[in-house]
Amino acid sequence: MSYTIDIGDAIAELDRFDAILDVRSPGEFAEDHLPGAENWPVLDDEERRIVGTLYKQDPLEARRLGAMLVARNVARLLDERTGGKPKTWRPLVYCWRGGQRSLSLHWFLGQIGFRSRQLVGGYKGYRAQVRDDLATLPAGFAWRVLCGRTGSGKTRLLNAIAAAGGQTLDLEALAAHRGSVLGALPGAPQPSQKGFDSALWTALRGLDPARPVFVESESRKIGRITLPEPLLDAMRERGDCVWLQMPEAARVELLLQDYAHFSADPEAFCRALDGLVELRGHARVEGWQQRARAGDWGGVFAELMREHYDPGYERSLRRHFPALARALELPLVDGSPACMAEAAQELLARG
Repeated sequence: MSYTIDIGDAIAELDRFDAILDVRSPGEFAEDHLPGAENWPVLDDEERRIVGTLYKQDPLEARRLGAMLVARNVARLLDERTGGKPKTWRPLVYCWRGGQRSLSLHWFLGQIGFRSRQLVGGYKGYRAQVRDDLATLPAGFAWRVLCGRTGSGKTRLLNAIAAAGGQTLDLEALAAHRGSVLGALPGAPQPSQKGFDSALWTALRGLDPARPVFVESESRKIGRITLPEPLLDAMRERGDCVWLQMPEAARVELLLQDYAHFSADPEAFCRALDGLVELRGHARVEGWQQRARAGDWGGVFAELMREHYDPGYERSLRRHFPALARALELPLVDGSPACMAEAAQELLARG
């Protein structure tokens, strides 16, 4: 027998389903989906477009065409993907609103004898739950916010804390971006906003409220991703700050390592710097671009730190993090793994 299940119960049981089947089109799935879902599209992107366009002109004909296409695609999916599955196989099936698309596959799975469940409300219900939870979950954690000038090793220290057994939330990893005008990761496009929200929701649900959570200080946007206001408020108003101090020469060396990919493509670096023209003016930006093209990477990073990143970062940080005035100061010799591991142990020992 097959059943339906509402979003609250489904979320509580997500890890108990043998599979989570998203029957929406590949384009819908790529934008966002339930954690761990597989795409079993009963209409592809073009078929969905054709049926949707026809529906505005002739709803009955659109439903007839849609039914034929769905039937063909469901038959193919059953043929290609259900062979060898035991009768106890228990998938969760969903579409946009828990309507005809998911019902079609869910019904056939139930007729075969699988223990399928259809998600009432579909992805739309899941998305509403994500929005609600992102508004409330952040306030339930004790935040330890790593602050420091550009190149002071915040990300490296966060990774060292995680490796040492500490609890961390790596927002830049979730956003696939380092957070500055130079922060795009080569070969790693950012997720959609909804995809980021789902990844953040999953990460927050996995945290233990009884233990502190270490996180980097972030502005409202990481690349084109916007952080939820309740998370920013919790970090800024409830967080305890740790101020990382590292000598300038060590910071430059760290930046040279983290942004080494630009040495192979100076023009990509120069294009990224175009985003600073409005703030710093054409003459200054062109000077940085000339130094990059000449291969003076150490010089250009040092100048960018002193003239752009440090002044703006510290003004923003002091405006948004009132706890910075009583921050724990943590001196770091450099960005080496040994230094970061030692600092991580010190922070964890302090609780």
